[in-house]
Amino acid sequence: MGNTIRALVAFIPADRCQNYVVGDLREMPLDKMVDLSGCQLRRFPMHVCSFRELVKLYLSDNHLSSLPLELGQLQNLQILALDFNNFKALPQVVCTLKQLCILYLGNNKLCDLPNELSLLQNLRTLWVEANCLTQLPDVVCELGLLKTLHAGSNALHLLPGQLQRLRELRTIWLSGNLLTEFPPVLLHMPFLEVIDVDRNSIRYFPSLTHLSSLKLVIYDHNPCKNAPKVAKGVRRVGRWAEETPEPDRRKARRYALAEESQEAQALALPPPLPTTNS
Repeated sequence: MGNTIRALVAFIPADRCQNYVVGDLREMPLDKMVDLSGCQLRRFPMHVCSFRELVKLYLSDNHLSSLPLELGQLQNLQILALDFNNFKALPQVVCTLKQLCILYLGNNKLCDLPNELSLLQNLRTLWVEANCLTQLPDVVCELGLLKTLHAGSNALHLLPGQLQRLRELRTIWLSGNLLTEFPPVLLHMPFLEVIDVDRNSIRYFPSLTHLSSLKLVIYDHNPCKNAPKVAKGVRRVGRWAEETPEPDRRKARRYALAEESQEAQALALPPPLPTTNS
């Protein structure tokens, strides 16, 4: 039913569509939450700005590319979801919402984050996955209370050394980037509990035994020749994860040779025949 309504809404002119979707949203919800996810919105419904006590606002999966300055009236907002939209830049008004604890910005078209993001000193969780980031913006390193950072599926080659300032950071997700080495800065962050570097291009992993708080490291789908050595009780997810404390060197060598042989055979195969219409 939901998909049917969305399909019908797609044929309604923008203004009428917006009135149809949010027309009955005229009073402050009792749970102090507004969820307009997947409503085909192209502009923000202004009357929501009158809900001064609003705590949670979900605008995921729409067609938004800007936000009105009036959004700054929602100074009690703690959770803001802007993921799966069309933002090429983070609207400055978001940086005025100083009570924000969780900010979802994933699956947009962001190439950077504004310096004003540092004003969000209550931010605990930041999602910027699946954007167009080629480097982690330095301003992220100024979010002193940040505990969880989701930055996967970008084009990150490295991490800034200032990241170690984030002494409250416990979980960092970096899967699906362009890392060719394990980020050195992470070796100086013993308070990290979860490190995810799945689906990168890391060929060698240093020892992580000194990371005393580490509980989980995910390193699968990397062209690595070794597994990261970890302390007892730390879970590893990736090649040779079940071997303790490190993979057998002979097994690793055989695995690498077999992998290279398969690649060579694949390259030697003749190209597939073109398909023809009978």
